[in-house]
Amino acid sequence: MVVLFVIGLAGIPLAASDYWLSAILIPWLVLALVALGQNILMGYAGQLSLGSAGFMAAGAFACYNLILRVPGIPFVAAVLLSGLIAAVIGILFGLPSLRIRGLYLAVATLASQFFIVWALDKFGWFKNYDSSGIINAQAIVVFGHTMGTPAEKYLVVFAIVAGLALLAANMAAGSVGRGWMAVRDMDVAAEAMGLSLLRTKLQAFAISSFYCGVGGALYLFAYLQTAEPTGFNIELSFRILFMVIIGGLGTILGAFLGSAFILLLPIFLNIFFHAVFGAAVDATITSALEQVIFGVLIIVFLIFEPLGLARLWQITKERLRLWPFKY
Repeated sequence: MVVLFVIGLAGIPLAASDYWLSAILIPWLVLALVALGQNILMGYAGQLSLGSAGFMAAGAFACYNLILRVPGIPFVAAVLLSGLIAAVIGILFGLPSLRIRGLYLAVATLASQFFIVWALDKFGWFKNYDSSGIINAQAIVVFGHTMGTPAEKYLVVFAIVAGLALLAANMAAGSVGRGWMAVRDMDVAAEAMGLSLLRTKLQAFAISSFYCGVGGALYLFAYLQTAEPTGFNIELSFRILFMVIIGGLGTILGAFLGSAFILLLPIFLNIFFHAVFGAAVDATITSALEQVIFGVLIIVFLIFEPLGLARLWQITKERLRLWPFKY
């Protein structure tokens, strides 16, 4: 992990092109952070949620308004405060988890997705009363320096994501994570053993929403640059859900692997179809084929490896450890 951290911090900004940094690596890190937050709630705490994109929108617009209305606020502080605002909203919408679970909880969290987007779109104050309904992200300023190049933005995103991923790994390995997993496996038994379901579930919702809010702020400022509330729609929530399922529930690594899979597979399929068919096949047909192949691969993962890419990586490591002996 130390080697990967050094490569990500020092090697990639020097070797990668601006296109790879701005179009691939930055959205990968940001969406991996959001998927990590979703994984805390689903994989560790066992609470099904479909509102991750809504909490991203809350974080993005909160960060925009904090920088706009609080003179001199540091960018990192604005991002973290945006995560806290999203966490408060997550606690409010997490209250139904004390009474309902499963599909009913998913529907309740889906309501948060629609409500947040509706509120941001309805009230002009959140968009600074812009007639177009679109906000333009301010410059990222760290210690008085404007982080304008893709490499500088990547470094900001990398530092925040790496710190929060390390924090999540420590929480998952400690008493907090054990409480989440106890509620996930059997909440009645966990409560009988003295674990507070109220505190544990709301804690999971708050931390998950915090990660989604921070991810939403970084998504706007480091990647999109401009956004509107409807851009954080239910389709984005489902993409994040697929990242968690494909990457592996209940794993930190799975969030990064699932995010890479979702982002890179369409690019690979597009290159493959252009290499094989060229201009002989209409672009709409290749786009439809990409969606079909993508859906089939998700079904294959769910059937043959429900623990996701993280499990495949674990199996690969074990086999490499035993190589060249028989396993």
